[in-house]
Parts: sequence; structure tokens; C-alpha cells
Amino acid sequence: MNNFQKGMFDKIQKNSNIRPDEIYKVADSVKHADFSDEKTVRQLVRQLAKMANKPLSKEKEDKLVESIAKNNVPADMNSLDSLFKK
Repeated sequence: MNNFQKGMFDKIQKNSNIRPDEIYKVADSVKHADFSDEKTVRQLVRQLAKMANKPLSKEKEDKLVESIAKNNVPADMNSLDSLFKK
């Protein structure tokens, strides 16, 4: 695991209490998922919010789903962090 990945997993665990092994399980379950399919992405976003025990407004869910489905996901931690804070 490189420093970026370690930092990302540390930040996710700190902010959401989702352990890296849980993230890997979810990632493995969606390896072949069609992320351009809104229904698939919406289901994943809801699953992750539930795992993190974080409320997710309809507006934030819609923004996340749209960004992911359009392959407009930030590549660096600061941009990714700001996406979740919107």
C-alpha cells in the first residue's frame, strides 16, 4: 500500500469508523460494477453511508451519484474531502 492509499484509509477510518477491511470487502463486491449506472452507484453510496453510520441528505446523495456516474471523481484527498463536505 502506498502513502496515498494509507493516508486515504486512515482518513476514512478516522472520519467514518469504517475499517480498511470493510472497504476492501465493498470494493471486491463492486469490482465489475457498472459505475455509469445510476442505480448501481446510488446503492453503493447508500451502503457506504450506512456502514459509516452517517446521515446522507438526498441532495448530497444526488451530487455523489452524479459525480461518480459521470466519472468525475477527484484524484487527490483534498478534492475528495471537499466533495463529501458539499
